[in-house]
Amino acid sequence: MNVVQAIELPVSDYQDLSPEELFERTVAAKKALGDQVLMLGHNYQRDEVIVHADLRGDSLLLSKLAAERSQHPYVVFCGVHFMAETADILSRTKQTVILPDMAAGCSMADMAAIEQVDQCWEELGRVLDVENEVMPAVYVNSAAVLKAFCGEHGGITCTSSNAKAVMEWCWARREKILFFPDEHLGRNVANKMGMPREEMIVWDPFMPYGGNTKDAIRKARLILWKGHCSVHQMFQPEHVAYFKKTYPGIKVIVHPECHENVVNQADLVGSTEFIIRTVKQAEPGTSWVVGTELNLVNRLKNEEIDKQVFFLSPTVCRCATMYRIDGAHLCWCMENLAQGIVVNQISVPEDEKVLAKLALDRMMAVS
Repeated sequence: MNVVQAIELPVSDYQDLSPEELFERTVAAKKALGDQVLMLGHNYQRDEVIVHADLRGDSLLLSKLAAERSQHPYVVFCGVHFMAETADILSRTKQTVILPDMAAGCSMADMAAIEQVDQCWEELGRVLDVENEVMPAVYVNSAAVLKAFCGEHGGITCTSSNAKAVMEWCWARREKILFFPDEHLGRNVANKMGMPREEMIVWDPFMPYGGNTKDAIRKARLILWKGHCSVHQMFQPEHVAYFKKTYPGIKVIVHPECHENVVNQADLVGSTEFIIRTVKQAEPGTSWVVGTELNLVNRLKNEEIDKQVFFLSPTVCRCATMYRIDGAHLCWCMENLAQGIVVNQISVPEDEKVLAKLALDRMMAVS
């Protein structure tokens, strides 16, 4: 890319532009950049953003696809911070990864700070031989530094679709698993595997020993971090009961980040990719109620017009941090890039990147 005395355009210049002008200017900037840029759109993105994406999907899939397309030196990731970090970690050719709005984070990822995880590991070490007894497993919805922690301690990452295989991998090597930051995903998978409740404990990072006795820690096989997705915790068992009563024969499909009381009443449980694929492949005329982020559900409703698609909650459940990516921020970063200025680059420190990639590679081998 040729840089000629370019001056960074401020994002404030874009806030009052109409949706039509933002769309047209983003299209023009993308056309000017050509093959230099690859735009990724997470399934939860709003329509005004995802319409520009070259590829759609969940976070790990998009990061893998970006790494496989190394001919594009720039990757604009319309998602949240940890997703862009993962794309940078998996990049094979030093691709430059850009996040349109640095405020697009993840409340669940923020529920496990590295200082808290280090303290947990130290406290567990006072009771157990952690390096030989405890396998750390981190959900990909987490900061790079937490993935690096797992890489350093022989651990692994997981997704919502391969968590069962990852847990089996962990237990084949060590007696216990420290699973973070989403307790619901961990519990739902363990329930499906038939694990007794007395072998699970929850670790509250704000309490000594996570709020557990030393004896409970010794007996536990699964240590679940006290964390959750702010979107998926909104769905309640009474929402499921309402739709099953009101629409006889309707199928309930939810994400495994939901509370177990919701998951246990659902007909089908799976990742966003599983939900999309299942509804799209369903017979015309069938009815579905979906328990995941609202933008995705509305998109399914608009695209699958030969089926009935409902949103499981009566209240709006958008991912507030994902929603930070809007047409204005996307246009801003694309027009800056078109004139040779990289804004909001996501760059994981090299030492973290090496360790985090170890954890990701272990997962890839399991999957």
